[in-house]
Amino acid sequence: MMRFVPKRFEGAAFGLLLSGLMSCIVSGLSTALSAGVTAEFPIRWMGAWLPSWGVAFPAVLLVAPLVRRILAKVVIQEG
Repeated sequence: MMRFVPKRFEGAAFGLLLSGLMSCIVSGLSTALSAGVTAEFPIRWMGAWLPSWGVAFPAVLLVAPLVRRILAKVVIQEG
């Protein structure tokens, strides 16, 4: 695979992919549980996923530094 994301954007690219995949999975499950898997399922799922991703991506970017700080305090450093 050709590399095309500069190193300085790695964190944002990680957040974009992580939030996209997680919001896709969660919105798909939520849509299936609430509306059932019918012929309209893909349209309903995409209708739920895209706005969810729009919220999830900035949320990941804002929350990630906090999570890193918390983990720095609770993870035992080896060596």
